[in-house]
Amino acid sequence: MDWEIVSNYMPLYLEGALTTFKISILAILCATILGYFIALMRLSSISVVRGIAFVYVWVFRGTPLMLTLFWLYYATPFGLKLPAFIAGLAAMSINSASFKSEIIRAGIMSVDRGQLEAADSIGMNPFQKMIRITIPQAIRLLTPPYINNCVIMLKESAIVSIVTVPDLMLGAQRAYNSTYSVIETLGVAGVIYLTMTSSIMLLQFFIEKKLRIAKR
Repeated sequence: MDWEIVSNYMPLYLEGALTTFKISILAILCATILGYFIALMRLSSISVVRGIAFVYVWVFRGTPLMLTLFWLYYATPFGLKLPAFIAGLAAMSINSASFKSEIIRAGIMSVDRGQLEAADSIGMNPFQKMIRITIPQAIRLLTPPYINNCVIMLKESAIVSIVTVPDLMLGAQRAYNSTYSVIETLGVAGVIYLTMTSSIMLLQFFIEKKLRIAKR
């Protein structure tokens, strides 16, 4: 291990890690919001709405993230050219929303139907039922798969380096192109990725512990 190479390129790694963190967090937020509405559409009593949501999930669960990224960056209609960061963020959000919607839908469907009928009998409106009954119970079940998907999103964010988003992976590639040192350049990038994903896993452990206490 040549520590001089590591120290020389550490600012590049840290800058790239910050970009990776920003695009991942923004994509997680956007995908969660979009996925929530898609999940509600999948549960709608209107067949057309359910059909639209089903097609969305079918298409983006069945096609690679790279394809969505290339489409948004290279093939946007009307001559529109999206900045690399925006194209990467949109691709990650759109693709991941299809997975998050199924996680959220499964959590909502896991709530006992009898509790919702009891809420109807005491005059709760749909918003009150969602806030007071459905979401608190669904969160306990969807937390592990949801956070696992967030870890996958952070790792998959490396793909945005293909369209020149200056993330951690692109920084590692630039360092390698200058030094041709695999262990120092890619090894450090791997350690940083592992640190970030481990932080998310620790957050999952903390949330699950809090939810177990709340349940008791």
